[in-house]
Amino acid sequence: MPIIQTQNLTKEYRMGAVTVTALAGVDFQVERGEFVAIMGPSGSGKSTLLHLLGGLDKPTEGEILLNGQPLASLGDDEITRLRRRKVGFIFQFYNLLPTLTAAENVALPLMIDGQNLNRRQDEILSLMKLVGLEERLQHKPDQLSGGQQQRVAVARAFVNQPEIVLADEPTGNLDSRSGTAILELLRRTCQELNATIVMVTHDPRAASFASRVVFLKDGEIVHQLCHDGQGISVQQITEVMASLEL
Repeated sequence: MPIIQTQNLTKEYRMGAVTVTALAGVDFQVERGEFVAIMGPSGSGKSTLLHLLGGLDKPTEGEILLNGQPLASLGDDEITRLRRRKVGFIFQFYNLLPTLTAAENVALPLMIDGQNLNRRQDEILSLMKLVGLEERLQHKPDQLSGGQQQRVAVARAFVNQPEIVLADEPTGNLDSRSGTAILELLRRTCQELNATIVMVTHDPRAASFASRVVFLKDGEIVHQLCHDGQGISVQQITEVMASLEL
């Protein structure tokens, strides 16, 4: 069973008298352990798709299933708990709390969920080691570089052992070197934690780290590239984008 699946997923927005279709009947699925990149021009629906997958918005039509469970069957409180416990988020601008240390920021989802942090210290330390920040546990965000802050955000996304992690332009605010380090880290978490990641990006180089690249245009999936054992090259991605006029 796919970890997440959509069927005829449609999202429309009303702008005055005009109806704008952000997604138009998207059928999409992600297997456990996949690292999927979603690409497309501005307005193609890629961020809308990510928000729907994370339960941050509701579709106009269609269905989203997480581990076979329809999200539409859940009430608002249940959706909130699902986001807290089964979905991890990584954002472009880190979204760390400035008054908390790196370790406390990683632990924040556990605190919000009312869990006993004393029982989870080993897991928090293990994640900080995984992202290479075991020497920065007590540092506040303003004492960390942008790349280090995003590493904290990556650790935070995985602290609740989520079913799936959704990343929205996770390297968009980083220089090339820091961005590459974050992408390598995400790929490694897929391998070491059997994690599942869906990442929105406009950058072919970032997308080349994924095991599958999905291309959106005008709210529809128009093409996919899959890892063939040799990886997905930047050239392959740019050629597809050119042919589809993305």
